[in-house]
Amino acid sequence: MDEAEEKNHFSFAVEGMTCASCARIVERGLKKIEGIEYVSVNLATEKAYVVGNTSINEEILQQAVEKTGYHYSADLPADDVLEQKFKEAGKRALIAGGVTIPLMVLMIFHMSGIHIPGFALIETVAGLYLILGPGKNTLKGASIALTHGHANMDTLVSIGAVAAWLTAPLSLTPLKLLSFGTIGAMVIAFHLAGRYIEAKLKRKASRDIRAILAGEARAARVETGDTIREVPIESVRIDSILVVRGGEKVPLDGEIIEGSCAVDESMITGEPIPVSKQTGEEVIGGTILSSGFIRVRVSKVGADTFLSRMIKLVEDAQSSTVPLQAFADRISLVFVPVVISIALIAAVVWGLAYDSLTPLLVRASQILPWVRPDMGAAATAIFVFVATMVIACPCALGLATPMALVAGSGAAARRGIILKNGEAIGNARSLSTVLLDKTGTLTQGSPSVDSTNLNDTTLAAVASIESASVHPLAKAVVSYAEEKRLMLPSASEISEETGRGIAGSCNGSLYHIGRPEDDSRYKELTQTGATVIEVRGNEGILGWIAIRDPLKSDAPAMIARLKELGITPVMLTGDQKHTALAVASELGIDEVRARVKPEEKAAIVREYQGKGEIVAMVGDGINDAASLKTADIGIAIGSGTDLSIESADLVLVSDRLDRIADAITISRKTVRTIRQNLFWAFFYNLIALPAAAAGLLHPAIAEAAMSFSSINVILNSLRIRRSV
Repeated sequence: MDEAEEKNHFSFAVEGMTCASCARIVERGLKKIEGIEYVSVNLATEKAYVVGNTSINEEILQQAVEKTGYHYSADLPADDVLEQKFKEAGKRALIAGGVTIPLMVLMIFHMSGIHIPGFALIETVAGLYLILGPGKNTLKGASIALTHGHANMDTLVSIGAVAAWLTAPLSLTPLKLLSFGTIGAMVIAFHLAGRYIEAKLKRKASRDIRAILAGEARAARVETGDTIREVPIESVRIDSILVVRGGEKVPLDGEIIEGSCAVDESMITGEPIPVSKQTGEEVIGGTILSSGFIRVRVSKVGADTFLSRMIKLVEDAQSSTVPLQAFADRISLVFVPVVISIALIAAVVWGLAYDSLTPLLVRASQILPWVRPDMGAAATAIFVFVATMVIACPCALGLATPMALVAGSGAAARRGIILKNGEAIGNARSLSTVLLDKTGTLTQGSPSVDSTNLNDTTLAAVASIESASVHPLAKAVVSYAEEKRLMLPSASEISEETGRGIAGSCNGSLYHIGRPEDDSRYKELTQTGATVIEVRGNEGILGWIAIRDPLKSDAPAMIARLKELGITPVMLTGDQKHTALAVASELGIDEVRARVKPEEKAAIVREYQGKGEIVAMVGDGINDAASLKTADIGIAIGSGTDLSIESADLVLVSDRLDRIADAITISRKTVRTIRQNLFWAFFYNLIALPAAAAGLLHPAIAEAAMSFSSINVILNSLRIRRSV
């Protein structure tokens, strides 16, 4: 059994998470389960992706998630759920802004010397409404975290908001504390504004993914005997016969058993030109018949259809992680308790050593107008505590990676590129070498016989033996014999050795068809790019067959783009050296590995890796699966086999080779954005926290700076969508 078949893969929703710390807590809880091999929890999409052995089931996963204080749901967020959350976030942000903005105006007047009668009471009432009204989910998130023994972003926001708000009612008591009640409202308002922007990005990401499914048919016309009935798509079974006419959508994946048509596959390939399809060819559910009439035998339904698989790959990618996030994750887990400790220590120090530290405030007040050295010990301690708490919300740190991944994978999906693996996306930054399989990747994968010196009798015998093989070159020989209308005799004792050829007995003679023993015999043919098959019998060499597989029209341009990106293209082929060099010359490839056996491809990948190269492998066949898995980045052509797609890190939905360079460009842009996000998130905290603890930041400025940092991360991630 294949190793992939021995693993269970799960994608599910985790509800109630509010920050990176929440996601890491859930992730840590899932990793404790015996048999779990890979866990990734994505805050941005509220989804988790888990790989484990066959002992893992949904019940075990649910128990682990619930134990951390969050809610497990097997139903992934649907479009309407995300839309609802977006609207709710907008409503909460609007209400919070409507209350907070007038409060801020009043606060400015109050601080400038124009005292508002009863302002402290206004702050008390308005702040309490925001905390218990629009901000109640924040309090709930903090409560969940604290009751399960950990802290999260909601903990910081709640403590900061409540601490600031409490100064308002306390200022009405004989204590006469300086009121920061408006700051408590601002903390909630800015926090909810960030939640709204985050919800908006999630909705956009979901729309990017679901755009692939937008054309999915809802019903199908099924042929039953002499009648044709329209039934819901969910009720169609494998091997059902469907009838599809021009202008209609193909309901499900299947094989054309009658008719011909032109199919618009732009929804998955981005290519606007319709593709001609004949009997025996495959069609993909959701594509549109531009013209023609076909009968289709269904081959895949439900989650096994091509579109459904591609959607799942994108969603799993958005729940993956990149190596850059590991450092941020470790910091996020300890960030909240460290910040609370810093805020408490700073408040205690200012409360106990106020007289000694006052000269520092006096000097600072000459530069910073909001610094007041006359507030007193208690007011200053509260001032420092509130400022430190609100400045330290780790939202930007937690969103740095997931937001970039969501934006990058969405941009890629619109171009027919599936970014499956976060680690591979990280490797794209240092990618230096791309190994490209020739047949079916650089060439059209439909070879045909160009010439031969075999007589018809020998050719018929060779074709009879080749008919037992599924190799593309063997099919070309059989098709050529059929075109010549040769009668194929029966063959026996057939044996095939991968990468070497096929042998068999026919008409009492033994034949071996495969690679030439001496390539120099066919130099004139191979120098023109032809692949030569040598036919040997009991008496030695009987002749040859020259076969050509046309290059894909966009292959030379793709090679040129790879070179522009600073990447060295290397062609791998089982062809003779002269043939390989001729094809490579036409493509503009300088490095060629010829006469490569399928089992040698993975070894070649490791050879380049041993030289310190970061290697990508591009392939489309079963014999490419091992090398795709071995490479730092495996890139599968979407038209390839299921095994090659499962083994790859990036999948090109169409055969367009320019998407290889697009995939690398998007991956690099995503990684660059993640690095920028992390840098600014760390830089912001390193500068702001000491300043807040030193009493140099007003809580209002601290809150605005925190919100700006988070919004900057989100907007910077959105640039991926516009720049690639």
